[in-house]
Amino acid sequence: MRFVKQFLAVLAVMVVCGQATAAMQDKPWLTLAVGLLSAVLIILAYRWIVGRTEHRDVTELAGGVSRFAAGALIGAAMFASVLVNLVFNGGFHVGGIGSVPNTFGIFGFMAAAAVSEEVLFRGVLFRVVEERLGTYPSLILTGVAFGAMHLLNDKATLWGALAIAVEAGFMLAACFAAFRNLWMPIGLHFAWNFLLAGIFSLTSSGNGLGKGLLDVAISGPELFTGGEFGPEGGVAAVGAGTLLTLIFLVVAHRRGHVVRPGGRGVGVAANATVAR
Repeated sequence: MRFVKQFLAVLAVMVVCGQATAAMQDKPWLTLAVGLLSAVLIILAYRWIVGRTEHRDVTELAGGVSRFAAGALIGAAMFASVLVNLVFNGGFHVGGIGSVPNTFGIFGFMAAAAVSEEVLFRGVLFRVVEERLGTYPSLILTGVAFGAMHLLNDKATLWGALAIAVEAGFMLAACFAAFRNLWMPIGLHFAWNFLLAGIFSLTSSGNGLGKGLLDVAISGPELFTGGEFGPEGGVAAVGAGTLLTLIFLVVAHRRGHVVRPGGRGVGVAANATVAR
């Protein structure tokens, strides 16, 4: 029941906030405001329901600004590696400035998306499943579920969903396992998405959000560009995400954060250790 209550509480807030954000789609400044408000409400809902059902300090939300910034730097580095690959393996043309107002709208949209997806998939699903099954089975199960969710996107493909499962689902779960802090994967997720769509106007997981700050066009082999699904369907993104997954898992092992099957409560103990 603890899991059900947490899942339903977070999902309910996500659905309401998602509908509100979608309703502002053609109003970038309102999208910014509603997106940021949605992110705050989802965090508050998670803190409230976890504290209420688990009777503990929600330590995975400690160190907000510094942990978010650290995650964002990693996300920016990951995006830079993929961008360099796109430049050298295809055509990359900047046609000028895109839409400054829409850039801010995408900022709000991606803030809400990063917070909602990380809170639901890593804060609730991964963390609770991990207590029962252990770190690796939970990473695989929730990563596959995360990729499958992206099949609902506009120009989704089976390969794109699989790529998302590996480069994002597995990687972000490993990030949470390594640091036992939700702000790290939130920052990483947000930086990647905002740079992709908000700055370089590229398709994000099959969704086109209009022009961002720069009017960019890419061309070349679909193996690298990801085709209509966007760069997240390219081998560079999959490779970068896989490498980060391995690095995060090494960190998790060294910090003693890997939970064995049936290790109920170990993840919570790790959270408390990191917070101190």
